[in-house]
Amino acid sequence: MGCTIGLHGVLVGAGPGVGNHVAKKFGDNHFRVVLVSRNQEALNQYVQELKSEGIEAYAIVADAANPLSLTEAFDQIKRNYGTTDVLVYNAAVLKSGKPTSLTAESLVSHYQVDVAGALHCALQVVPEQVKQQSGTILFTGGGFALYPMADHASVSIGKAALRNLAFTLADELKPQGVFVGTVTIAGAVAPGTHFSPERIAEKYWELHVNREEHEIVYS
Repeated sequence: MGCTIGLHGVLVGAGPGVGNHVAKKFGDNHFRVVLVSRNQEALNQYVQELKSEGIEAYAIVADAANPLSLTEAFDQIKRNYGTTDVLVYNAAVLKSGKPTSLTAESLVSHYQVDVAGALHCALQVVPEQVKQQSGTILFTGGGFALYPMADHASVSIGKAALRNLAFTLADELKPQGVFVGTVTIAGAVAPGTHFSPERIAEKYWELHVNREEHEIVYS
């Protein structure tokens, strides 16, 4: 289905919540999707679920904490599926804890996944997107970027940095035809509520299609 149209999306940080629902949303709109996460067994299950709904889906194992692992994954994606038209970065370390419970080392290890991994993935797709003067890069943000809390210090710091990465990347890449945006989820994701993954996934599609505002705060 996706192959005939040739649109190709990559989602880093696949999982049963927002990630897989975003993949489904793009798949329903004629994208073939490649899911990336650390767990091969879980990935296989996610791919089967998408395929059962008529979506062309593939899986590649990579660790968002490991730049070399991500580089190898995107090299494989380029070889097998071509240019990434849409990249969604949905990986994060969601660990609670006050600032004084952190160490410099633990904060940096979280930052590697929350922010540096997002930049690294973007850098894997930007050259080809710039070359074709089109493409979309979307990040999963969080309300702690706007309203930091002591009990969630690391996530608050990471999401604030990710938000700034989205805005600065957007500023740099917009003249070259590449759109960058972030969905700032200001609430706890839960099925059957206002913060259901299905509702939130709609906002990623909205950003991709409209290409106007660089942030949707979902509250």
